[in-house]
Amino acid sequence: GTPQSKTSDGADLTFLVAATEALLPHLASGAVVVGKSTVPVGTVDMLQGVLAGRPDVQLGWNPEFLRQGTAVKDSLVPDRLVYGVAGGRAAAFNPRTGAPRAVTAALDAVYEPLLNAGIPRLVCNFATAELIKSAANAYLATKVSFINAISELCDASGADVAELSEAMGMDPRIGSRYMHAGLGFGGGCLPKDIRSLRSQAAALGVDPVNHWMGVVDAINIRQRTRTVSLAAELCGGGLCGRAVTVLGASFKPETDDIRDSPALDVAARLAAAGAHVTVTDPKAVNHAWLRYPQLRFEASTPRALEGAELVLLLTEWDEYRRFSPALAGGLVRRRVILDARNVLDAAAWQAEGWVVRCLGTNAGAGAGVTEAGLTGMRNS
Repeated sequence: GTPQSKTSDGADLTFLVAATEALLPHLASGAVVVGKSTVPVGTVDMLQGVLAGRPDVQLGWNPEFLRQGTAVKDSLVPDRLVYGVAGGRAAAFNPRTGAPRAVTAALDAVYEPLLNAGIPRLVCNFATAELIKSAANAYLATKVSFINAISELCDASGADVAELSEAMGMDPRIGSRYMHAGLGFGGGCLPKDIRSLRSQAAALGVDPVNHWMGVVDAINIRQRTRTVSLAAELCGGGLCGRAVTVLGASFKPETDDIRDSPALDVAARLAAAGAHVTVTDPKAVNHAWLRYPQLRFEASTPRALEGAELVLLLTEWDEYRRFSPALAGGLVRRRVILDARNVLDAAAWQAEGWVVRCLGTNAGAGAGVTEAGLTGMRNS
């Protein structure tokens, strides 16, 4: 994807421009060049300037909709195909417009098996193609931040966000996907895409989108702050000197990607508050320590749990969902867990003597935990 600028919320197009310039000497007459990165509106117009010396070269935009951990499947069985061409749909099928027709024909040839399988195709103008991916990610991020904001309301009111989101998801107008409350989103796409969209909106004077994306981003970051505050609460009010184990380092399961990882951000905040933090993860340990040298990393989950006074589940790997609460209870010093992804069977863990705290649910027995309240939950 296109990286975020180091000095602003906008996109850094340096590499994209350099790649386009590097292509120029190698392009045959009549070549079709197609971009796939998520880019701000106006990027294709700018690249056409780079290609101005080659009027025979045709430019198109074909945004990808790949998810981390399922990219191969998303490539082979996409939800839709989007072609951005000069002049949009009308030009693409007008026999008098050569360039748009050439781009459309080239992409149809590439995607022939998918088109024959019934995958829908949308042909649009450049601005629409540039905006589609950012708008899609912004909507998904909005759903996540919405249910996370509601989870805080549930905590304050005594409602259960898991039951609430289940009921909401039964409404076909809403759906259940991206409606699971928890620590929030991270990774290399959603955070930078909503910030890029915000930057574009600000530049174009569209204040509602600028403000809206700012709120979505702020709610997402607030979930991390809430998690650290709850961790301190579960340690009697302070984290200094506490042995804390964090389950998960990658930004989501089934990947080793730690870009803007909510789990590692929370772990770093816990360490900054004075906790002795051990992080474990099935895939990300071998390189996460390079980015977070202040944290201790342990590949083995049982070893990571040894002596813990508080456990936080921050990335919802299946192995953590399935981990035996009885086994875990024999390893830790205090049977207290903060499930910031709301994925554990809280009743099963409580049956083994654990204090369980979730975000936005009444699973737990977590709020207001004191040292006295933990008597009998320590292991000798």
